[in-house]
Amino acid sequence: MGVKPEKKSNPLLRLLAFLLTAALVLGAVFLVANWQKLNFDSIKRYFTYRSLSKNENGQVESFSYDGDSDSVFACLGDDLLVCSSSGVRLYSPSGTPWLEQNFHMDHPAAAVGGSSALVYDAGGSDLFVYSNREQIFSYSGENGLPVLSASLSAQGQLTIVTQASGLKGAVTVYDNSFQPILGVNLSSRFVTDAILSPDGKTLALATSGQTDGVYDSQISFYSVDRTGGGNDPDAVYSLGNNTVLKLSWPSGPLRVLGENTLALVNPDGSLAGEYSYNGRYLKGCSLDGDGFCTLLLGKYRAGTSAQLVTVDLTGTETAVLSLEEQVLSLSSSGRYLSVLTADTMDIYTQDLALYHTAQGTQGARKVLQRADGSVTLIAGETARLYLPD
Repeated sequence: MGVKPEKKSNPLLRLLAFLLTAALVLGAVFLVANWQKLNFDSIKRYFTYRSLSKNENGQVESFSYDGDSDSVFACLGDDLLVCSSSGVRLYSPSGTPWLEQNFHMDHPAAAVGGSSALVYDAGGSDLFVYSNREQIFSYSGENGLPVLSASLSAQGQLTIVTQASGLKGAVTVYDNSFQPILGVNLSSRFVTDAILSPDGKTLALATSGQTDGVYDSQISFYSVDRTGGGNDPDAVYSLGNNTVLKLSWPSGPLRVLGENTLALVNPDGSLAGEYSYNGRYLKGCSLDGDGFCTLLLGKYRAGTSAQLVTVDLTGTETAVLSLEEQVLSLSSSGRYLSVLTADTMDIYTQDLALYHTAQGTQGARKVLQRADGSVTLIAGETARLYLPD
């Protein structure tokens, strides 16, 4: 049997294969080298909001909302939640009212956790939870005892801090079916705030009181599935006389905003990091960035001169930007933060590199940054979704 002659490879096919391989290699190198510079959020925004009607500038038209000067706002998915003294409204990005409920609140407050939002009257007794554009839970304080603060975890677990007869603070944690799973009652220290860890397994309380006759603030940690009785915490971190102003726990260590420092605290009570204001006044903040916190610090309490600072979760200052205009509002989400001044909105990445600038913000007084880079601009009577080019 004769030997079959070898087939000669086609030079053109070899060339095409070489070019394809080279293109793939160069593409991979480019992606690795420029990963942080690439922005896939613009693609996400295109597909998410492509059905919205836009004006000649390519922006979503503003819409009127029902609220007042005391209204508070939150982004619930793609929708805008408006909580005012007269009740709750939920609007689509184009202004369609999905939900309207009327009730009175003296001090409206709102918070978002995962795909749910809660609304409550701070110092009042009523609280409501919303999901899928409808109310799914309501709470009224026993014997009219006021709700001091409340929060929702990413899994939809609810935490409520209330006053209670004979106690300085009572905290109840509910599972995502709104059944109580943990209660902490303190008689020796005041509870000012409470929040669950991102995995819903650890409760953190901000308390104030005296230790050895000296005033101090503390963060106390409790395991949600603890089996033992009593109200003694599993771990405690003391902030001394640094009063706690706000708690946030979207990821990593607990973010504790104090009068003088930003503390990053682990659930075992150890300090992951700390950032001191070094005598500067805290003029604004947003603690909800993906792996970073934003502080607005000024040398003087009054005046427009200030520094915008981003801090990572080890307490390290990552970027500083000097500002000479009054900041009306700032907000962070994902890897972005937005800063609103009198007639301009600037969107930055967490290293304070300018991502986009919008001029003529139509009297906006508040911004709500979204994780995809879009921003909700809120004026006195109108709101609109802003989409960076």
